[in-house]
Amino acid sequence: MPELWEAQFASKRLMWGEAPTRSALLARDFFVARGARDVLIPGVGYGRNAKPFLERGLQVTGIEISESAIAQARSELGLTFPIHHGAVGAMPFDDAQYDAVFAYGLAYLLDAAGRAKFYADCFHLLRPGGAMWFTLISKTAPMYGQGPKLGEDWYERAPGLPMFFYGRESVQRELGAYGITEVSEIDEPVHGGSYPFLNVVCVKTKPERD
Repeated sequence: MPELWEAQFASKRLMWGEAPTRSALLARDFFVARGARDVLIPGVGYGRNAKPFLERGLQVTGIEISESAIAQARSELGLTFPIHHGAVGAMPFDDAQYDAVFAYGLAYLLDAAGRAKFYADCFHLLRPGGAMWFTLISKTAPMYGQGPKLGEDWYERAPGLPMFFYGRESVQRELGAYGITEVSEIDEPVHGGSYPFLNVVCVKTKPERD
């Protein structure tokens, strides 16, 4: 999958446009209202979803597997915030902790073990009282069930592009241990249309288990 994303970013300039997603704008307002000072964005791409946080004065740190996407963030959008080059499966990259984590369209590209590690790592990187915001593709999306079935609600939408589609039961199963405070539905514009997503918010109110 790293090769797929590298090819995608390398072949098309700003493939999703410059505008941030609706979910990023909502997450920004939510984090700012909570007094967040910094945010980690795994799968930051070329940075379109980082801009709303930067504009409100939050310090942003990104993680991105595609060197081409990082290059576009620097050359096309002029973004200079730190970006760790690597896969989210290699988290954490340093000893920093954050007030907030925002991840759009990322976790559902991982297999079950990868998703479990990703959520646990994000929670570990939160300061006490911090919040996580995940935007996940919904089972009500029109492409649900298309392509070879890899497992429950998990399909290979294109060669090398598996997708896990979420419902409220799977959200609770995978994220219930991390203090879910909200699950809401949202339509996000994608390539001239829109797809249904779930926004899942978790707050770190309890200490981590050893």
